[in-house]
Amino acid sequence: MKKLFFLLFIVVLFSSEESFSQVKRSLENKSFMLKGEVIDGETNMPIPKVNVEILGGQYTTTNFSGRFAISAKIGDELVIKSDDFVTVYYTIKENDFVTVRVEKAKTESAPVVSKTSQNGRQAGFNVYLDSAKFFLKKDAQKSIEYVTKALEPKRGQTISKKEKSLAFETLGDINLFWSQPDLAIDNFKQSLQNSSNTDVAIKLAKAFAQNKNYQESISEFQKLLKDNLSGYQKVEVYEGLGDTYKAIGDGVKSVFNYQKALDTAKENRITPKITNLNSKIGEAYAQSGALSEAEEYFDNSLKLAKKENKQRAVSEKNKVADFYNQNRDYEKEIQLREETLEELNSMDKGATVEDEALTPQRQNYKIANAFVAQEKYKQAIPYLEKSIAEADKKEDLIVQKDAVRKLSEIYRDIGEFDKATESYQRYVEVVDELYIKKEQEISQAARFSKEITQKQNRIASLENDRKLNESRYKLAFENQELIQKNDRIQKWIIGSLILIVLLLFFAAYTQYKNVKQQKFANNILALKSLRSQMNPHFIFNALNSVNSFIAVNDERTANKYLTDFSLLMRSVLENSEEDFIHLEKEIELLELYVKLEHFRFKDKFDYKISIDENIKLNEFVIPPMLLQPYVENAVWHGLRYKEEKGLLEINFAQIDSETIKISIIDDGIGRSKSNEFKTENQKKQKSKGMGNTQKRIAILNQMYKDKVDVKVENVFENNEGTKVELILKKD
Repeated sequence: MKKLFFLLFIVVLFSSEESFSQVKRSLENKSFMLKGEVIDGETNMPIPKVNVEILGGQYTTTNFSGRFAISAKIGDELVIKSDDFVTVYYTIKENDFVTVRVEKAKTESAPVVSKTSQNGRQAGFNVYLDSAKFFLKKDAQKSIEYVTKALEPKRGQTISKKEKSLAFETLGDINLFWSQPDLAIDNFKQSLQNSSNTDVAIKLAKAFAQNKNYQESISEFQKLLKDNLSGYQKVEVYEGLGDTYKAIGDGVKSVFNYQKALDTAKENRITPKITNLNSKIGEAYAQSGALSEAEEYFDNSLKLAKKENKQRAVSEKNKVADFYNQNRDYEKEIQLREETLEELNSMDKGATVEDEALTPQRQNYKIANAFVAQEKYKQAIPYLEKSIAEADKKEDLIVQKDAVRKLSEIYRDIGEFDKATESYQRYVEVVDELYIKKEQEISQAARFSKEITQKQNRIASLENDRKLNESRYKLAFENQELIQKNDRIQKWIIGSLILIVLLLFFAAYTQYKNVKQQKFANNILALKSLRSQMNPHFIFNALNSVNSFIAVNDERTANKYLTDFSLLMRSVLENSEEDFIHLEKEIELLELYVKLEHFRFKDKFDYKISIDENIKLNEFVIPPMLLQPYVENAVWHGLRYKEEKGLLEINFAQIDSETIKISIIDDGIGRSKSNEFKTENQKKQKSKGMGNTQKRIAILNQMYKDKVDVKVENVFENNEGTKVELILKKD
């Protein structure tokens, strides 16, 4: 009697549970169109292109007015997410217009780090980074510890921008593998701030998609398409776009991008990607309801997967079997799952299969479900028993729970209540065991998340310490789409304004260029004018010397002087049209001129010309007749009036390979006393030679950026003697 009562209780329990669930589902499934807007909390301005999602359900984005509409139910959690502000979670309590105010996310600029050339430091960094990559899929904490060690500052050493980029890329890889896409986004951004890298940018776009920042992901992928990508990178970008559009339910764009990726993969013969993309196109068509097209691509992916390794083949068979399940083609599904089981059993025991669906217990369970869907309960029972046995051996409580419950329901439906009761009791035990395990996993996950966050904070602390001694910079990603204009008039106005600005810029640039060219031409004319004035001045002074010889009836001396003077005049006239001559020629002219002056005033001074042997005279150029006025001043205004015999020194010394110093030194009466000897008429007239020379030097320095530097000073403390120094640069 008790046994009969218990069986009735089980039947009532199942039926009441189902009826209660139906009532609950009918209440919860009463959906409505929730409308709202997202605005900036500070400016109250609407924010477009924001990710709006019902947790586990619908997805949409805000329009250009910051508004959205999404299918929702009471109790759903609304998630408002963007890379530009803090994520907002909102529980829907009623069907009313929702206004969501958001706060901008706080960002910090990354510091500038100088490059290091120390091989020891570089080798240590690489060792730590290699160790981090080795433990990436095994031990996240240890992997992050190695990255931290790589980034730790050493005394007297700095970390280069490229090293920082590699370290943060590795951190992003760790976060992405361990399902922490939010941290991965931050680390990939840090990597790109330190060094631009297309592969890292692709990873950032994928991390955005995994974190459900779909609009940011699409924007990042589209920006990458404008870069110069390799064939493989182009495939990854199009594939990423396809994945993102598939995630937001846009089947048309998903298939379009998958097809672009497939075409590129075929063009570049990237075989593994060809298999994957056929499979993904099949999934996208299946999601859109185009079942015949989906089956065609799945057939292609199965054929291609067979040509690869066994693991790839069984993975594809499982995926296609899921498609047949959705399409209710259970016979084909069962056939593929049977083949999958055989290949799984034939694989090496040491081979690891990352996909949790590719396990014997899961495949047996799905085969059983396919039989149940066809109401072939007795054929399903052996597969459920195999699934339970395999799950128990592998400690897979989730599959074991589902299989035991399904077995209990089958026994109930076929009237074997004893076995149904026994299976249900086992189900309760597994549920309790699974509950304990889940609690442990949640605790471990919380502890793991806390430890990872602490290690991330340690790295952030290292960065903050480094910021105390290093300058900061900010490299922001500006990915903005052009705002659509309301009408053609606005577009025309904006285009016209841009054209006018460009024309103004062009006119200003042309005017600036013309002014610059005219100024240069004026300078050249001024130089030629001053140079033409130098020759008559020089000839006049020389003829005065000849006149003085003739005046004292010294015809022989006058003839000799005229002979040397004619040689000097020939050289001066030969160089009169040149802007610059080699220093060697200028020295020859100077030596000839000094010889003539000494010939005239031999009782007044001796002279000495010294040239540094290291100077390569043919490599330096100088304006012709630049030094002569300074020598003339030394003789005529300094040495000529000295009572005892004076000395004129002309020295050419090399400062460096690009610069020489020319010194003209006399021990004459000095500039102050010389001025006293001048007549009233001489005082009123400025020296033509010196005035022209100063103007020439000023113009030359303006045109050629300080080519010649001149300094004049007294030699002795009593203001006697004059020293002229000219610094001449090669270029």
